[in-house]
Amino acid sequence: MLFEGIVKGGTERNENSIAAARLKLIKKDILDRLSSPYLHIDAVARRQGITARYVQRLFENDGTTFSDFVRERRLDLVLALLESPGRKSHTIASIAVDAGFSDIASFNRAFRNRFGTTPSQIRASNLFE
Repeated sequence: MLFEGIVKGGTERNENSIAAARLKLIKKDILDRLSSPYLHIDAVARRQGITARYVQRLFENDGTTFSDFVRERRLDLVLALLESPGRKSHTIASIAVDAGFSDIASFNRAFRNRFGTTPSQIRASNLFE
């Protein structure tokens, strides 16, 4: 690069900025399609014009994985829906499916691991508030 000798770390800083911007676009893409059960890394990579491996590397550099990011955002969505007065008549399973979970058993495990309680307990505690 022309300015590499003048601006210390210029090329590396530019590459980091590009990677950060790319990851931000990927996360937006994921959030826009969060409730889709067909949200897969290959589809996200294809929409972004990059490889699935590059998507994995970007998340690794961010200290997480694609799957962890998707699961955590879906759990956040489920929690918000459980606390929503408009969703009191919906079953927990239907809320989980609406948030993009396809396996209720793994959803329940992930929910308990993340929040230290069950979705039923969250819902029950909100009924009395």
